Amino acid sequence: MFVDFDTGPRATIRDIKIGDKIAIEKTISESDVYLFAGICGDFSPNHINERYMKGSRFGTRIAQGALVVGFTSAAAAMFGIKYRVDGVSAGYDRLRFVKPVFFGDTIRIHYEIARIDIERDRAYAALKVTNQDDEVVLVGDHVLRFVALEIREA
Repeated sequence: MFVDFDTGPRATIRDIKIGDKIAIEKTISESDVYLFAGICGDFSPNHINERYMKGSRFGTRIAQGALVVGFTSAAAAMFGIKYRVDGVSAGYDRLRFVKPVFFGDTIRIHYEIARIDIERDRAYAALKVTNQDDEVVLVGDHVLRFVALEIREA
């Protein structure tokens, strides 16, 4: 994917509107789960032991919740690129894992601006992650803090 990071005009918080949104999709693979386990150290049998999980109510391994949250961060980054926002994450609120995400599930991350606080330079996005059956697997809020980046000439 090519992303143009030119020095043209950037969005301010006054340019963003309630309802501005983006959605991205990703199929969760076994390698995603194992690579993430290696990065963060979450080697729970819930994620890496099929025999163990066959005896669970899920019947198979599930992806780490933090991995799914990581894809919401990717959606926030894509939102910033689409709307030309210079911002950083100021955190997540009220995250809930509603259903498990299984290997092979295709998740869709919906990221939509729900509230704007101009005085604090923050926008609040509603997060909703669904699977291929349109079942909600994660909900929460993301706080996007606008920051002015310095443009330095080469």
